Amino acid sequence: MNRTTASGFFSILSSSVLVLAVTAVTTPVLYRLLGPAGYGRYAFVLSVFMVFMIFVNAGVSDGVRKFLAEDRDLPGWDGLVVGFYLKLAAVLAAAGAGLLLLVAETGLVARYVGSTFVPYFELLAVLVVAGQFREFVRKTLMGFGLERYSEPLNVLKKVTFGAVAIAMVSLGFGVPGALVGDVAASVVVIAIGTGLVLRRVSVRALFRRPPAAFPRRDLFTFNTLSILLVLLMMSLYHADVIMLQLFDGSRSVGYYKAALNLAEFLWFVPLAVQTVFVHSTSELWSRGRRDHITELVSRTTRYTLLVTAVMALGIAALANVVVPLYFGFNARPAVTPLLLLLPGALGFAAARPIVAVAQGKGDLWPPIAATGVAAALNVGLNLALIPRYGMAGAAVATSVGYGSMFGLHLWSARRLGFDPLADARPVRVGLTTALAAGPILWLPSAVGNGLLSLVVVPPLGLALFVALALATGALDPLEPFEVLGAFPTPIGPLVGRLEGSVRSLAEGGSRE
Repeated sequence: MNRTTASGFFSILSSSVLVLAVTAVTTPVLYRLLGPAGYGRYAFVLSVFMVFMIFVNAGVSDGVRKFLAEDRDLPGWDGLVVGFYLKLAAVLAAAGAGLLLLVAETGLVARYVGSTFVPYFELLAVLVVAGQFREFVRKTLMGFGLERYSEPLNVLKKVTFGAVAIAMVSLGFGVPGALVGDVAASVVVIAIGTGLVLRRVSVRALFRRPPAAFPRRDLFTFNTLSILLVLLMMSLYHADVIMLQLFDGSRSVGYYKAALNLAEFLWFVPLAVQTVFVHSTSELWSRGRRDHITELVSRTTRYTLLVTAVMALGIAALANVVVPLYFGFNARPAVTPLLLLLPGALGFAAARPIVAVAQGKGDLWPPIAATGVAAALNVGLNLALIPRYGMAGAAVATSVGYGSMFGLHLWSARRLGFDPLADARPVRVGLTTALAAGPILWLPSAVGNGLLSLVVVPPLGLALFVALALATGALDPLEPFEVLGAFPTPIGPLVGRLEGSVRSLAEGGSRE
């Protein structure tokens, strides 16, 4: 990973840690305030919103991020790209908001979902516009390589949402209060992000008429395929929640969403990688550096597998303690779906860097085909299992759909000309995980005290896992230094000096 890519990654990773911390505080508070049924309704509405936004966004966010990162020989390229996508974003947001208001006011929502949801959908119309421009300004900053601004804005969004949503729900506004928190957070990001974008492009440049040489067709083609890819990807996230609401009701959705929230903690590192890889590898593809891409993604795949495997083992070991402590004693039914979701979440985590590299190339048909198979498998299994087994059926179906993403996208990657397994060492990673599973899962029962196990198990489990990874060769002795050496000051330089000392000692020992 070069320094530029690494700096973008660690900007995103550090903000992801902060977002995770804020989410870890706000989620259980909202769950307790809304209750399982209220939280289930909120989760259902957000799932509908996220799927709907695929069509409203129409690839705008991915497009502006990808094409700004490309080095095109066209005067005023940056302003042309941002202006093109700004106009497209505005038209689509207006159409999307109007459609939501139409289905809410004509009685379609009341008829098919319930009258309780009508005011929620009216608020979603406002959130469509706010969410569209929030993501537009953030992804524009990322396209400029300004993750040092885009990622703190994401943290600010989470903080603002938490403060406003908790306050509104506490005052008795329920699910609408939580949705107002989403709108308020988006408005804050738009206000600050717009000012930062206008430092790079002028208002005049945004409304300049594109010349004949501007590749509109390339941009529209990428957007069309991006919609399809994101739709299939989002169906993996939200089909289970939507179907569970329709078949089993809001209370089951509340428990199930609590399990999903914990399982998705596995993704915070892979999501940071995926976010930065789209535009950083787009530049590598444009230069024809295929070997460098293979080296980068295969090593990243290995690190992703190792990190998410040890996190999954830790969550599984502590599930019976964490779930009631985090969400409250009445959330204990969430433990079973959580355990069922973890294996699939691990496979999905490993697939994320591969998907991002494929997006960076711009040839989206192979990843669309791979994701389409996973999505069809996911929807089919959810339809088959939810009516009979409820949220446990949803968890099994979704876990299979998630897990299939890794194998399917290995096929996609090879069709595109790179090999994610070149340095991934899957057998050694699997052996490490298998050897570590027994002791880590046994540790909580050995400790006995539930609260004490939260302090003891994570560091002991991590130390054991790293030792086994070094012993099996899943991790080379100096690789932790290489990874930490890419961190920003002061960590990177300090670790770099320490790595030099370790190398000197190793070389001295080998000469003797």
